[in-house]
Amino acid sequence: MKMKIAVAQIDAAVGNLKKNIDHHVSFVKKAIAKNADVVVFPELSLTGYSVRDLNWDVAINVQNPGALKELAKLSKAITIIAGGVEEAENFGLYNSAFVFEDGNVCSGHRKIYPPTYGMFEEMRYFNQGKEARTFNSKHGKLGILICEDLWHISLPYILTSDGANVIITLAASPTRITGSAEQLPSAVLNSEHHKTYARLLSSYVVFSNRVGIEDGVNFWGGSEVVGPSGEILATAKLFDEDLIFATLDDEAIRRARRLSRHFVDDSLELTIDLLRGVRDRRRRSRNVG
Repeated sequence: MKMKIAVAQIDAAVGNLKKNIDHHVSFVKKAIAKNADVVVFPELSLTGYSVRDLNWDVAINVQNPGALKELAKLSKAITIIAGGVEEAENFGLYNSAFVFEDGNVCSGHRKIYPPTYGMFEEMRYFNQGKEARTFNSKHGKLGILICEDLWHISLPYILTSDGANVIITLAASPTRITGSAEQLPSAVLNSEHHKTYARLLSSYVVFSNRVGIEDGVNFWGGSEVVGPSGEILATAKLFDEDLIFATLDDEAIRRARRLSRHFVDDSLELTIDLLRGVRDRRRRSRNVG
């Protein structure tokens, strides 16, 4: 299967749901005009990142999406993946990825590792997601993660083991550096990270990072699409809004896995058994201590 994916690297206004939705609509229409099958936005793109106590005001319940009707309508022409605050069935709040497809909206992933260290304080405002599984899109099985999730090696491994050939990550990765640089350290580090996952998992990695300045923090952008052999297929600008495109083809995954069988030969059962052994030894060590 071939899929043309668009990555919409945008800024967001904190707490202004209507303004952000209108901005999404503009980029979605551009992606449709370029015949994209899927368009991906950054983390918390619908709400802004530093929402803090505005969480309750901008939270979206997929059972009653209300303000998202226009995006849902556009999803009859293109699959849309965007970030926002989700109100769950038990009224907990999650940093989530919403998937709009064929006129419907659902939760595609709830962030499992909301960071609370250094400048980050997400666990003060969000519940922790507890599930990592593929999303069954009409374009195939997609693995969706949110920012810090991609820094936990278990999650992309779990998603590809569950059948995902594409790992899509919505991010709001900050830097305190302003202006532009030919080689921004954050961009270089993240790109090497993406290429490593792509090679080891013989899968596509799609990274959508936001831009703009919010609450004194500068978001650097540099969104990219990486192929299953670690080749960069498309890269967005640093610090500016952008819309990039790449064609994802199962044939490239087939070639990568034929040339190097490490992922195909991986034993999920052995990994589970070995991890159980690690867990049991840790438990025994704690009990002895």
